[in-house]
Amino acid sequence: MSDTDRPAPRATPQDDPGGPGRPARQCCTVRDLAKTYRSRRRGETTEIKANDGIDLDIRCGEVFGLLGPNGAGKSTLVRQLTGLLRPDRGSVEILGHDIVRHPELAARLLAYLGQESSALDELTVVMAAETTGQLRGLTRARARAETAEVLTELGLEPLATRPLAKLSGGQRRLACFAAALVGERPLLVLDEPTTGMDPVARRAVWAAVDRRRAERGTTVLLVTHNVIEAETVLDRVAVVDDGRVIACDTPGGLKALVDGDVRLDLVWRTDAPVEVPAVARLAERAERTGRRWTVRTTPDEARELVAAVTTGPAFAALDDFTLATPSLEDAYLKLGGRHGGLVK
Repeated sequence: MSDTDRPAPRATPQDDPGGPGRPARQCCTVRDLAKTYRSRRRGETTEIKANDGIDLDIRCGEVFGLLGPNGAGKSTLVRQLTGLLRPDRGSVEILGHDIVRHPELAARLLAYLGQESSALDELTVVMAAETTGQLRGLTRARARAETAEVLTELGLEPLATRPLAKLSGGQRRLACFAAALVGERPLLVLDEPTTGMDPVARRAVWAAVDRRRAERGTTVLLVTHNVIEAETVLDRVAVVDDGRVIACDTPGGLKALVDGDVRLDLVWRTDAPVEVPAVARLAERAERTGRRWTVRTTPDEARELVAAVTTGPAFAALDDFTLATPSLEDAYLKLGGRHGGLVK
């Protein structure tokens, strides 16, 4: 029997009780991981550090996030964790297995949902899931049974006989997620899993994840730059920028970095009335994206600003405004991350 045919090890809640005085079992441990890409043009060699000494500890049974802008090094890190790319230095262990020395073991330890689905596009939804299950060592009968359960769970039965290439972007993404669930693995690596999905599909994805965590102790590594989703589903998050982890904590812990601040968003009907003195003062400090202005300030000053723009000519030009407590994006910017890289 080959490594990929053997049953995957399971990390159940009973195996990982944690609790006071008892540290949680580690699902994935990364130490000093580094990768440099080199390109040669016109006789000159350029080096880009995709990863620069990354350390991570992902606990069994948690939803752990990698949050950062495009180009931060998240995809390179995931390729190393999944055994698809060898690092220049450093170590990766998943449930005690050395993935750098034995990358072939990754296939029986984790299920990976990447951003591309082209390998499955010519298959129907049901065939994509069944084939994935058989590649993971399931018998044909077991793969068929698990596929039926997963398609029902995700509401995909009406699309079961349609090729993935004929589906909408969100439907295709949900079908690929279904395939990732067939042939259980203790670690799910999900790279932007809900891109293009409608709210019903997104809710189905996270309900399926929560069910596997509760019943089987499944660990989830979520790669995203969507702060709204990150704040909702993550237990802990590592903020990655320029190939380094610049912070790692719970979403609440990171947001505490900007505790006491608030964000005022103003949306003007057309052009902002900068002839109004209060609006002119705001223009000097606001982050402006089209008709939307964003000001980060204290609660006391926010009340004064709201009073200034909700009276007189400023209010006549105002389409909408919101006051919000700090978000993960605010914490990210406080940490020195690149502006404009995350999705609200």
